[in-house]
Amino acid sequence: MDFVMSCLSVGENGNLSIGGCDVAALAEEYGTPAYIMDEEQIRENCRVYNRAMQEYYGGNGIVLYASKALSCKYIYRMMKEENMGIDVVSGGEMYTALKAGFPAERIYFHGNNKTDDELKMALENGVGRIVVDNVFELESLNRLSGEMGKTADILFRIKPGIDAHTHSFIRTGQIDSKFGVSLENGEAENIIKMADDMENLNVVGVHCHIGSQIFELEPFELAAEKMMTFIADLKDKYDISIKELNLGGGYGIKYTEGDTPIDYDKYIQAVSKVVRRISEERGIPLPYIVMEPGRSITAETGLTVYRVGAVKEIPGVRTYISVDGGMGDNPRYILYQSEYEAVRVNNPLAEKTVTATLAGKGCESGDILIKDAKLPEIKVGDLVAVLATGAYNYSMASNYNRIPRLPIVMVSGGKSRLAVKRESYDDLIANDL
Repeated sequence: MDFVMSCLSVGENGNLSIGGCDVAALAEEYGTPAYIMDEEQIRENCRVYNRAMQEYYGGNGIVLYASKALSCKYIYRMMKEENMGIDVVSGGEMYTALKAGFPAERIYFHGNNKTDDELKMALENGVGRIVVDNVFELESLNRLSGEMGKTADILFRIKPGIDAHTHSFIRTGQIDSKFGVSLENGEAENIIKMADDMENLNVVGVHCHIGSQIFELEPFELAAEKMMTFIADLKDKYDISIKELNLGGGYGIKYTEGDTPIDYDKYIQAVSKVVRRISEERGIPLPYIVMEPGRSITAETGLTVYRVGAVKEIPGVRTYISVDGGMGDNPRYILYQSEYEAVRVNNPLAEKTVTATLAGKGCESGDILIKDAKLPEIKVGDLVAVLATGAYNYSMASNYNRIPRLPIVMVSGGKSRLAVKRESYDDLIANDL
């Protein structure tokens, strides 16, 4: 049996191992629950994308880490070292990246409702690109840029009208989405014409993002075709030159054995063919290509280790195995009914003879980590690891029920270090008056 995370193995003592470290020993050292992540695997995932950009597009582009997947200073420093760009979607993410020493010129600032203060921060710090979502933001940015004596390089978020095969909450490319302006009704064309006449803005490119956790190449190829056709039409109709094409992210990862992700480099290979073809057919220069992987950089590099508390068997109904974390550290089940796999840390390849629901300790009936999980025999005090939790867990974590947020432990080469410390009760009340 293989694990859904390729960076896992079984150590000599029979315990689950990640990055050459015994998960049980890490639980003892750092406490539970805790996020544990393989740093070297994160770095290798970055290198896969960067190599693909070189191989398939001659290096005429940049790979951005979509930092909403997992944002902290440690990660931003890693992204800098791996020659990645980043995208941020809030003042908080931008501030964290800047404080970590990430180069401002490699930051792309997204979001559907940027405040004036956030836009000012971006302008003051020389953020590389601002991805404009709507007319209100466009007018605000032009005004602020003028007041500050700046010229902002901008892209526009475009809805290409593609409904990716994913959960309705994470589909973003169709017309009925809170993000961006639509191709179908002429919004995109009109806002770009408007921006082209504004003194304090420089229209650099266009951007699209069709959704998340997508397992097919076709939606990305179709998005590339629609966006390249739009770029060519802008040139033909209005002599507006678009130099940069951001095709977003959304590449699926393996959460369970039933998931069938595509090799990550295949996405860049596929869209590069489409971009080159339409560039030649329509006689327009090859644009600078931007890709935005997030989940696929970090998700399969991390696990969450818990300690089992109460085991409650309801005869003829269900067995609940309760752990010392839950929706506060992983809200994805209650949001999306997301599926995960779990293993017992001791003898993780043991035969799974039990069907039980792995439940959190939060005071909500829906605080579930895995419904009807397949597990070996589990008893009070056992350690359980939920796999592939390296994206959208820490970043979406909360203090619901006043439970402190978890630490992030980075492992590599048999050594471990804290990237984020565990919150204390004093941290919880630090802002209370």
